[in-house]
Amino acid sequence: MVIEQILMIRAIIGLGNPGPKFIKTRHNIGFLVLDEFAKENNCLFQEKKLSPNSIPTLISNFEYNNQNIQLLKPLTFMNDSGKVIAYLLKKGIKPAEIIVVHDELEKKTGTVSSRVGGSARGHNGLKSIISFGAGECWRIRCGIDRPTNKNDVPEYVLSNFSPLENVNELINSSIKEIKKIIES
Repeated sequence: MVIEQILMIRAIIGLGNPGPKFIKTRHNIGFLVLDEFAKENNCLFQEKKLSPNSIPTLISNFEYNNQNIQLLKPLTFMNDSGKVIAYLLKKGIKPAEIIVVHDELEKKTGTVSSRVGGSARGHNGLKSIISFGAGECWRIRCGIDRPTNKNDVPEYVLSNFSPLENVNELINSSIKEIKKIIES
């Protein structure tokens, strides 16, 4: 007889860059989504250095839908976001129990989708997550659109959302997608 193990979400990682100049940028949508999700659930982030590599991270622990979940915002730059994975794996958290929230150039601004695994598609934060062994995690893909000129991508992702882009709608849609995964 085969007993199927039911995996529950145990960690949600928001991708972004630390520091005040990046707070409202497109690349920080993962941080913005986790900030709002934490606010909705009366959670506070505390800065901790997570072993094994003393990774500075904002972390919040709470219970949602009878699940103990950690919210994590790595305070490394995007290219090193995956370093937090070593901590989660050491705690026995499997990639299938992790959600990563990130910006997605290949989706129109405001659109949100989720999937398990896949390639990084040039996203350096996802490349880092994959390189640390969590390629098969859940991903919440927050559409930020792509600039016409490929050479403009680095400046574009590090720029603030325009007033015409409804960031609150994007955040709320992302939170709905997180809840859908957790509650399934």
